[in-house]
Amino acid sequence: MTRNEFINRLKQGLAGLPAASIADVVADYEAHFTDGVAAGRSEAEVAAALGDPSRLARELRAEIGLKQWEDTKSPSSAAGAVFAVLGLGALDILILLPILMGVIGTLFGFFMSAIGIFIASGAVFATGAFWMPGGVFAALLGGVGGMALAVTIAGLTAIVTVWLVNGLVWYGRLHYRLLKPALDAQNA
Repeated sequence: MTRNEFINRLKQGLAGLPAASIADVVADYEAHFTDGVAAGRSEAEVAAALGDPSRLARELRAEIGLKQWEDTKSPSSAAGAVFAVLGLGALDILILLPILMGVIGTLFGFFMSAIGIFIASGAVFATGAFWMPGGVFAALLGGVGGMALAVTIAGLTAIVTVWLVNGLVWYGRLHYRLLKPALDAQNA
């Protein structure tokens, strides 16, 4: 993504806000591109580091709405702040929460499957010699192979779980960045 594409998408996402606020935001992101290019990075690398401009625009809309509410306590600024935060929260509730619940359920299912396969394979390992057609050797190989499969499934599921947690932490930091000015103002 080039600088112009990024800035245009950012401006589209900020449409409807006061012109001065849009100009401030655009100047800030233009400075990021200027600094990044001066440091030897390409425009595409800078754009990738900054993130999705549509998502940034939603967060900035919410942040600007909250700042307007803090500056001028009026019904219109209150409505703007509430709708901006609800818009950000609605994205979480309507889109991300069902996806997250499905992913967590799937991971839980994989962990439970790994435990079940491990226990069943252990039973095959211990008792398979008495009832399996291949005899002792087939029972030992079947049991060890099943337990190895279970450990592999559990390991891969653990890796995906770590990625999921890291993604959630990254997403939480984005929201914290939005709330930080309000928290700082309360603590000051």
